[in-house]
Amino acid sequence: MFNENDLRELLDCHADGEVLSVYLNTDPTFGNADAYKLRLRNMLKEVDLPDDVEMIERYMNTEYDWSGRGIAIFSCATNDFFRAYPLAIAVHDMVQVGDIPSVKPLANLLETYGGYGVALVDKQGARLFSFHLGELKEQEGVLGESVKRTKTGGASSMGGRRGGTGHAKSMGETIDRNMKEAADFAERFFVENNVRRVLIGGTDDNIALFRSQLPKAWQSLVVGTFPSSMAASHADVFEKALEIGQEADKKRVAQLLDALVTGAAKEQGAVIGVEETLAAIGSGRVRTLVVVEDFHIPGYACRDCGIITTLPAEKCKGCGEEAEEIQDIVEAAVSAAMQSGGEVEVIHDMPSLDGEHKIGAILRY
Repeated sequence: MFNENDLRELLDCHADGEVLSVYLNTDPTFGNADAYKLRLRNMLKEVDLPDDVEMIERYMNTEYDWSGRGIAIFSCATNDFFRAYPLAIAVHDMVQVGDIPSVKPLANLLETYGGYGVALVDKQGARLFSFHLGELKEQEGVLGESVKRTKTGGASSMGGRRGGTGHAKSMGETIDRNMKEAADFAERFFVENNVRRVLIGGTDDNIALFRSQLPKAWQSLVVGTFPSSMAASHADVFEKALEIGQEADKKRVAQLLDALVTGAAKEQGAVIGVEETLAAIGSGRVRTLVVVEDFHIPGYACRDCGIITTLPAEKCKGCGEEAEEIQDIVEAAVSAAMQSGGEVEVIHDMPSLDGEHKIGAILRY
């Protein structure tokens, strides 16, 4: 499963030769393996990298199991570099040749579909899932004491649990304890699975109780809730996670665009435009790079100091070394922003920005 470490490896890849990046939609709903292989061959016809083309076609013919909905492949025969990432999320077909891997689509998938934690809760415990790039995995749940009976007397008869107080336990106390243990268990699960956003399913009352037991830092990461029983199937949980996650992402993107446009207009904490954004990347000020999905533009880059620009110059303005012409400065900008610790938001439709203003950034300072 593709993750942030894989993305980091791609970002650190600086090849001596050209890198061939291929994204292929392999969704079985819309075609079979033979049809997708034919489309891939057509996509690669104009690529003048025979060794890389051969490796990619060999992988698709002999190793790919066709169980996913998409795949991203990166090959640089000059550096003996080859990586293939099957994906459970469909991708747009794309072929790109450049001096670095084209990571923009993968960065977009990670931001949109990566790092979700799902908790189904009731008064006795929780079932926990991780939802990452279209794959749903369940962790063994946690169950507390039954709330259907009232216990009296001494220590609890359940191994590993706290002893009794010698007085009747109220149902409310049992529920609170169960919720606290479920929340503690969930917090460990979220950390172990690199969860960045949380969805909670259950009744309104149980969701509220569970949420109140989470640490405040995790409460702030809850992006959606939905009605559900503890017996919900994986298919039901997957559907809800995808639906709620997409709605939450749309809301987040809308807020991000509003902050970008407003901040740039006021010249406070944001910039819009190619050169303005590239300058912010060069100075390490970008917190979130925002770019329209299909935006590409050629330019120049300096391998020594990393400055990227659309302005032609024989020498780099930063260090005086020779500037190198590159096919797509947007891809270089994405890589540079992420290497400096920034995030990348790829927008499918940004009507408020057009022309060369299809790129902007929320700034750290």
